[in-house]
Amino acid sequence: MAAWTWRFEKADGTQVEPAVPPEEFPTQGDAESWIGENWKALLEGGADQVRLLEDTTEIYGPMSLRAEEA
Repeated sequence: MAAWTWRFEKADGTQVEPAVPPEEFPTQGDAESWIGENWKALLEGGADQVRLLEDTTEIYGPMSLRAEEA
């Protein structure tokens, strides 16, 4: 079974530790729901953008956490 995870980055693509403990999700929808609930705290904690991964394959990103850029 695939694991869906987020990679948290600064605007320049440097990986950062998220302010909210990350999880592994069983589905893409679960991962997307989680980011929808936690994006403000992640942004305030120093992450500017995220990438969604299915196991080691990047599904999409970078996706800005800044609302004005969405």
